[in-house]
Amino acid sequence: MTELSSLELLLTAVLALVALATVFGVILGYAAVTFKVEGNPLVAQIDALLPQTQCGNCGYPGCKPYAQAIVDGEEINKCPPGGQATIDALASLLDVPAPELDAEHGEEAEVKSVAYIREDECIGCTKCIQACPVDAILGAAKLMHTVIADECTGCDLCVEPCPVDCIDMLEIPQTLADWHWQTPLPPAERFARANSDSNIIATDRAA
Repeated sequence: MTELSSLELLLTAVLALVALATVFGVILGYAAVTFKVEGNPLVAQIDALLPQTQCGNCGYPGCKPYAQAIVDGEEINKCPPGGQATIDALASLLDVPAPELDAEHGEEAEVKSVAYIREDECIGCTKCIQACPVDAILGAAKLMHTVIADECTGCDLCVEPCPVDCIDMLEIPQTLADWHWQTPLPPAERFARANSDSNIIATDRAA
């Protein structure tokens, strides 16, 4: 009889927990739908065009904050990793003239690079792990670290914090697998740029 009472109490407790979980689940689901904050779709479109290096060269902590800043009126030419191709794509999306890359934020790299840790020199300080914005470095305190090359965006933020200078940025040669045709500029913009280049050449010759 005692065992039966214990079983009944256990079942009652389980059923009560299930009922509570169901009620709270329904409440949370309703709240998620009712109070959902719609994001700006333009921010998502701009973010998709950015290179996702999360390097901070633009002055913002990542690509998504920079995308939001562009929607709020920030210039579109502050992303060195994306380079002129990204600026042109953003200009096309926003239907604005495409400026040149702002040199104050860095220069466009001709070849992509990836971080490489000379593992026999690594002291396991974890400073590079803390600096990596995309969690592309594997390791633990006082143990050797290594870079997951496929995850590395080449932002080089891990290089400066390394106290023993054991991190190199190695160039990744472009192959057919990662080569992409650059989107051509709109005809009007192509004509304007060609006109501008012709004027510069004419001025140089006159000088």
